[in-house]
Amino acid sequence: MYTNTGYMNLAEEELEDTKIPLRVNSCGVYRLVSLSVMSTSRPLGRSDYQLLYVAAGKAFFTFDGTVTEVTEGSMVLYSPHTPQQYAYYLDDKPEVYWLHFTGSEAPSLTREAGFLENRIVYAGISSKYQELFLSVIREIQLTRPSFEELSALYLKQLFLLLKRIREEGGFKKTDIQKEMEKAVRFFHENLANNIEIEAYARELHMSTCWFIRSFKEYSGMPPGRYLTDIRIRKAKELLESTDYSIGEIGGIIGYENPLYFSRIFKKTAGVSPAEYRKAAR
Repeated sequence: MYTNTGYMNLAEEELEDTKIPLRVNSCGVYRLVSLSVMSTSRPLGRSDYQLLYVAAGKAFFTFDGTVTEVTEGSMVLYSPHTPQQYAYYLDDKPEVYWLHFTGSEAPSLTREAGFLENRIVYAGISSKYQELFLSVIREIQLTRPSFEELSALYLKQLFLLLKRIREEGGFKKTDIQKEMEKAVRFFHENLANNIEIEAYARELHMSTCWFIRSFKEYSGMPPGRYLTDIRIRKAKELLESTDYSIGEIGGIIGYENPLYFSRIFKKTAGVSPAEYRKAAR
């Protein structure tokens, strides 16, 4: 199982704190690679809030004794002291981001995001959500000055995005959005392969120009740039959390030539892979 997590150094009694506006207690991402199933059971829940985002695949949550299938693009919220039971299965290729938080602003933020009426909110598949979760993880891991304030701001930004979707009438899937979600899922699942945008569009019987335009409207960037972006984000995760060599990491994300990988990484991240790893550690 691939994991990338960050935890605040807090005692159990410190997880719930309404004297502060907002604080992230922990944050992470789980992706099943070989483990057949991962399940969580907390009959008494936790003292803080928990937000989960199913970025890919699906997960199964049990509410009041009933198992509910939660598909990609959905977010699930657990309030403090609420029983928690959920599971991920390897065959479903799940990628789930999670975050625990507390503070006096938590009730209003979750309510305005739409969680008062629902435990599950469909937010759509967007790399923006993943970027915010990963930003929180990095802040907690590196503990640089003002990391608590920044991690709380990233969380608040996430809730504001959900609030905007709710106030605009909710996220409704169109046929185009469904096709773009398929493309996003394909890109994430085939990072190590040579992906040609024209060939992909042709296989789906789309014109290349139409696909590029529709994908940009959906994700905010052209598919080629999106593919580079998620490859570099994956490289950053591996540089932070593994001891793979630079060349090995390049191969994992689809760059067989280490020099070309280093050049693309530096152009995107502003520093070389080796410099990024040194700073992260």
